[in-house]
Amino acid sequence: MEETSSLCNHTFWPSDGGFHYNNIAHRSQKLITYLNPTIPTQPMPLTVVLHGPAGVGKTTVAKKLMLDWTQDGLAQAVHSAFYLSCKDLSHRGTCTFAELIAAAQPGAREAVPQLPARAQEILLVVDGFEELRVPSGALVRDLCGDWKQPKPVAVLLGSLLRRKMLPRATLVITTRPGALRELRLLAEQPLFVEIEGFLEPDKKAYFLEHFGEERQALRAFALMKGNAALFRLGSAPAVCRIVCTCLKAQMEGGEDPASTCQTTTSLFLRFLCSQFAPAPGACPHPRLQAALRAACLLAAEGAWTQTSVFDGDDLGRLGLTPSALCPFLDKQILQKNGDCGGCYSFVHLSVQQLLAAMVYVLETEEEEEEAAAGGEAGGCTWDIGDVQKLLSKEERRKNPDLTHVGSFLFGLLNEERARELETTFGCRVSGAVRRELLKCRSESDGNGPFSSMMDTKEMLHCLHESQEEQLVKDAMAHVPEIAVHLTSAFEMVEASFCLKHCQDLRKISLQVGKRIFLENDADAEVDRIKNISPADAYRDFCLAFIGKKTLTHLVLEGNVHSDKMLLLLLCEILKHARCNLQYLRLGSCSDTTQRWADFSSALKINQSLKCLDLTASEFLDEGVKLLCATLRHPKCSLQKLSLEDCQLTEACCKELSSALIVNQRLTHLCLAKNNLGDHGVKLLCEGLSYPECQLQTLVLRHCSINRHGCKYISKLLQGDCSLTSLDVGFNPITTGLYFLCEALKKPNCKLKCLGQGPVPDGGLGDTGEEEQRITLPRIQAESVTLQL
Repeated sequence: MEETSSLCNHTFWPSDGGFHYNNIAHRSQKLITYLNPTIPTQPMPLTVVLHGPAGVGKTTVAKKLMLDWTQDGLAQAVHSAFYLSCKDLSHRGTCTFAELIAAAQPGAREAVPQLPARAQEILLVVDGFEELRVPSGALVRDLCGDWKQPKPVAVLLGSLLRRKMLPRATLVITTRPGALRELRLLAEQPLFVEIEGFLEPDKKAYFLEHFGEERQALRAFALMKGNAALFRLGSAPAVCRIVCTCLKAQMEGGEDPASTCQTTTSLFLRFLCSQFAPAPGACPHPRLQAALRAACLLAAEGAWTQTSVFDGDDLGRLGLTPSALCPFLDKQILQKNGDCGGCYSFVHLSVQQLLAAMVYVLETEEEEEEAAAGGEAGGCTWDIGDVQKLLSKEERRKNPDLTHVGSFLFGLLNEERARELETTFGCRVSGAVRRELLKCRSESDGNGPFSSMMDTKEMLHCLHESQEEQLVKDAMAHVPEIAVHLTSAFEMVEASFCLKHCQDLRKISLQVGKRIFLENDADAEVDRIKNISPADAYRDFCLAFIGKKTLTHLVLEGNVHSDKMLLLLLCEILKHARCNLQYLRLGSCSDTTQRWADFSSALKINQSLKCLDLTASEFLDEGVKLLCATLRHPKCSLQKLSLEDCQLTEACCKELSSALIVNQRLTHLCLAKNNLGDHGVKLLCEGLSYPECQLQTLVLRHCSINRHGCKYISKLLQGDCSLTSLDVGFNPITTGLYFLCEALKKPNCKLKCLGQGPVPDGGLGDTGEEEQRITLPRIQAESVTLQL
């Protein structure tokens, strides 16, 4: 069909030539085969929902389906495909379904009456479901199966989705993720297909093609990949085009483009300003400033009404005309929409969201300031909420696009971005928004800055987006505690940027996802991030803790053994003069002997650490010697030590025994899950028998102790021994229990708890079960928990 073929010619950017969108459609070839009308793959008609973020190629795939449907050479009959734009449908009045179909494809008007009898040969594409504007509940009321009965468009579309109308036709719906929940309730047994857009190889190929010069292309690609949010947006070819346009221009002008990709705001603002850069020495034309304000108003109205395709009615309601937007139309930042006659859309949703955020930061004329947001002026009305409404959780739950507008709002508070706007458009950024944001921060519910408006991770992201240290300091002032779950290296960079400004931070709980560091990723390219390498990200993050006097409790768990910087960073924390760390739990750590030597030296300098848990760390014999040398040092302040599951053998027990004789501060020692054996226990008992030894709690679970080891312990307990708690659970002691009971009978035995159950937290925690486990007093300290 000629009409169908023409639908495939539109692309977001004419110079792209549609090549990359065709690649996306090509990956959907299996779906196209699946929907071949000549192959009865399904026992009943199919409803397919193509979903994905803005600009990833959903419409392109749908048009490719239409084209293949109508041009299949194997088809015995003439199959018909019809395209319905939800933006168009929103403005249609009452009509019959026959009239709706005829309007969608005027060339097939004569064949329309015969279509119900050929429903199985019909493909209907409903494009942009998120753009549909109908009354609440209209899609499920008064359903109709009569082809010729006039009904409101909402009833006709609802009848189609519920399979009352053309029940044997194939239906393909495209939508963004925000409308998926509604479609799941409306559509009959839909097949959901995610359109991913550009995958990583596609993005890299695009950069190589755009730049031509491989070194520049890979440098630019690495910069985009270093910003996780920007890299996700790069699934849309239009975003890759924007990034390439910006970075290539900077490289050719001799600029370093690194800072441009630092935040999403800086990238999209640089793109926008580069399109309108005034000649050297020239001032921005007043017409350009007016056009910017018009574009911002249109973008903000769209963000609040969840509209990205605008028609004449939308412009008229705001008092705008296409001529007022000419500079943006000329630069194709605002484009005529090829899928909806007389409509316009921004080059990408992110550009619209950036312009929407500018509504809140641009200084306005006095009379405009008097007109409240969400009101009217000059007979024109708009539906734009104020800053507090923009950042409210309730509004953003209803409209997820506002979250991104809020992020851009913080990004525009950066002084450098403000100067860029003023230089390009002649507009000034108002300081009132910054004051209003800080007022919102002070009115939070006490769980952290902006806690009544956004969760902690989003708050950290927004503050990082600003890149304004003073704003972060003001926002994070007087924050006593914070909890966040980090899932990527870039999120760690964002957290680091903010946490180092928390002057009153006492408690922080961090959960860090596995494989967060690129060293753990076998598929990662070593040079893919130049400015934010994994070591730098972790170093910056840990530097936030250095010198924090209020930080007393630090826990790192999981796959920390793969990070070779870990001990070095901890040494810096421990050696700082203001360090007040009292509890350190470092799980599964392995490193070189030299690193353990540095760590041991730091422990000698540190005077605050009282409890050290090194469960499941790998020392080797030399590492144990270094640690024991620390224990023998007169300034060693450790009181509790766990070496559980550290692959210790009886050879290490001699070093430990000598350390116990000298050290008079250590009161708790956990050696569980080490193959010490009876001889190792004998060596330990020799050290414990000295009157200088002050050890009170000893955990020897899973240590391969039998009756002979129990005999050595019994002899120890009957002497001048300070032990009050002992755990020998999960050892094959058999008749060795007799020797232990004999010791308990002696009046000079100080043992109060003989445990035989598992003790959590390396034997250093509080279980509250004295009859089975060693009970230790909990350290009353503020805490940091970092789970890797």
